[in-house]
Amino acid sequence: MKLEDVVRLLDAKLECCEDKATMEITGVCASDLMSDVLAFAKAGGLLVTGLTNVQSIVTAEIADVVAVAYVRGKRPENGAIELARGKGIPVLTSCLSMFDACGRMHASGLTSATEIGCNDE
Repeated sequence: MKLEDVVRLLDAKLECCEDKATMEITGVCASDLMSDVLAFAKAGGLLVTGLTNVQSIVTAEIADVVAVAYVRGKRPENGAIELARGKGIPVLTSCLSMFDACGRMHASGLTSATEIGCNDE
């Protein structure tokens, strides 16, 4: 799915990197714990989070996440959009809850961009 389709689906605003609106999003990783993103995110996905500081952008870059969507009506803190713009990571903002944002994307065909395994011992 293209980023511009995700923007419409989430009733979101693309805050930066508008030139990347046609990039492909391969899946979704949703978390407010950046340690989980680093441990489990697959490259090429969209990070859905409510954590609005610059660490979310740094984590996205390290984890090879291609875009970040802030949910729950949260706005990125000072410096986050500027950092994202400098790194070429598109930022979206949406008033949807994390649950509703993920539900809409899943219903539209996007899958999880996380690698989580459970051990049944």
